[in-house]
Amino acid sequence: MGGLSGKATDGVGRERFLADAAARGLQVDVVERPAAKSLEEAADILGIRPADIVKSLVVKHKDGSFLFALIPGDRQISWPKLRALVGVNKLSLPPAETALEATGYERGTITPLGSTTAWPVYADATITGRRISMGAGGHGYSAFVDADALTEALGAVVADISDPG
Repeated sequence: MGGLSGKATDGVGRERFLADAAARGLQVDVVERPAAKSLEEAADILGIRPADIVKSLVVKHKDGSFLFALIPGDRQISWPKLRALVGVNKLSLPPAETALEATGYERGTITPLGSTTAWPVYADATITGRRISMGAGGHGYSAFVDADALTEALGAVVADISDPG
């Protein structure tokens, strides 16, 4: 990606996000929103609960590959649960630059949809059965999507991988 960052790549990221969703037959609604200083503020702006905002975390595998972990905003990743599920003893959150290289998305815009590499997706079981909000590939945008349709479209492993925040 070189020296491109910030707003220069947002349109491209959002286009990748929308194209991938369409290719998977996934209905997404993207809304423009002002920047938020916290999860609670973002939820207020969107008119939803913090739990309905799902974070797409890029996780580095010890073999150098990556995976996505979809975690509700009011919860945190459970490293022991995720390591056991993946079958490894070491996973980590990479630096922002590494996450950008792995996905084509900057932190705050990351989503498995439209990632430059289709890494495996692990979704926390608590996101299912409802409509959620997630990153849409560009700063200042959020996407609303049915969580069950999302996990099915991504072929996600749905399991208990979080703890209360």
